[in-house]
Amino acid sequence: MALELTIENIDAGYGAVRALQGVSMHVGNGETAALLGTNGNGKSTLMKCVMGMVRPTRGTLMLTIDGVEHDLTKLSTEEIVNIGVAMVPEGRRLFPRLTVEENLLLGAFRPQARAEIAKNASFCYEAFPLLKERRRQLAGSMSGGQQQMLAIARALMSSPKLLLVDEPSVGLAPILVSQTITKIKELKEQYGLTVLMAEQNFHQAIRIADRGYIIVHGEIVFDGNVAELEKNDLVKNYYLGTAA
Repeated sequence: MALELTIENIDAGYGAVRALQGVSMHVGNGETAALLGTNGNGKSTLMKCVMGMVRPTRGTLMLTIDGVEHDLTKLSTEEIVNIGVAMVPEGRRLFPRLTVEENLLLGAFRPQARAEIAKNASFCYEAFPLLKERRRQLAGSMSGGQQQMLAIARALMSSPKLLLVDEPSVGLAPILVSQTITKIKELKEQYGLTVLMAEQNFHQAIRIADRGYIIVHGEIVFDGNVAELEKNDLVKNYYLGTAA
């Protein structure tokens, strides 16, 4: 399967507030692209544009799967999920009064995933053994790290081709951040995914990214592969803290 996400000159916002201005990105088949920036710079807005939750006022969002082009600006969120896009939202957004198992089953809502519930659940429980142990526990009673595991697993239950991960480090202790980012890399490789991850923890994100895009005040100010990011003086000074 070949997949490619192309974002060109996207403007988007909320009423009179412009959150994105002329944003262009490209995520190639099997890549992990990191959208890097501090809070309030438009990362989540761009992720919501890809999911059809925020409509751009200008630009194009094209997802190509096996040679078939899908214009995401013209599809509903449900239609975007149905072609194979899943999102792990910022803050997890689980159903706290439902069990782990029930949350996972809700992740398999799209028709194409329903026939693979058993296989996907088995994969998720193998990837996150703790979820299997606690499959009857209410999601709201779990720790932040455990909830993040469940949020990722719920997304995988939809049999996605493109996985969006929005701020996976939010609210987690440093050791859990490292473990979560590492697990995203492992799952991407095992599941054959293409990943777009929005993250403010530069050190952790570039560990697993093939390419990074730095967004400031709604604009992409630098992009390149990880080696280029690590060598750039502005990036080292302002984001990595490693400039001489």
